[in-house]
Amino acid sequence: MNANLFKIAAVISFLIGILSVFAGSMVILGKSMDYYVIDWLPGYNLILGLISAFFTAVIIWQGNPIAMPAAIATFASHSMVMLILQTSYRDVVAVESIRAMAFRMMVWLSILTLLIVQSLRSIPQS
Repeated sequence: MNANLFKIAAVISFLIGILSVFAGSMVILGKSMDYYVIDWLPGYNLILGLISAFFTAVIIWQGNPIAMPAAIATFASHSMVMLILQTSYRDVVAVESIRAMAFRMMVWLSILTLLIVQSLRSIPQS
């Protein structure tokens, strides 16, 4: 089976994960931002970044059967956090945080698309 799209999706998962680790770590380690940072958001970014880079990216690369559910769970998690930010924290959340979460959601939607296309290509033709 030609799994090139799995490999591309895995690399993207790794890169977005590392970006999230970097963003979350900077704030946790005390870097001052020019905008208000919601207390729990850097920790969320750090944890999901680590999972994306060092778990989800690996199982996608391997073509593991749980790759699709893991990618769906990651996208759903980012979507849920965006919903929380847009409702409960609407008056205090920084525009930068919304943009970053929207970017993560778009990237994970792209990863899911790659996984779906690759899975459809793998279905034997009758």
